[in-house]
Amino acid sequence: MTMSEDTSSWSSERESQASKLIQKSKESPFVPIGMTGFAAIVGLGLYKLRTRGNTKMSVHLIHTRVAAQACVVGAVTFGVLYSMYKEYVVKPRETNPSK
Repeated sequence: MTMSEDTSSWSSERESQASKLIQKSKESPFVPIGMTGFAAIVGLGLYKLRTRGNTKMSVHLIHTRVAAQACVVGAVTFGVLYSMYKEYVVKPRETNPSK
């Protein structure tokens, strides 16, 4: 096996994972929203770490963790509610147009 064969298998594996991520994002758009919100809150928490004042570091980190978890849980909740809406409200209307 040569080095070029090695890198081609890696690139095809990365492309397939990227395409899987894009496909999953289209199926449930709230997952990447939750991931982005999580990354933004953690980045903001790290940025504010320098200017936290008299607040203990442990308290600052706990607040950042709770905010990041709330963002992810909120995105998952909205995703579930959206899928339930599509499943139980939109789909019955499409199958029974007489109502």
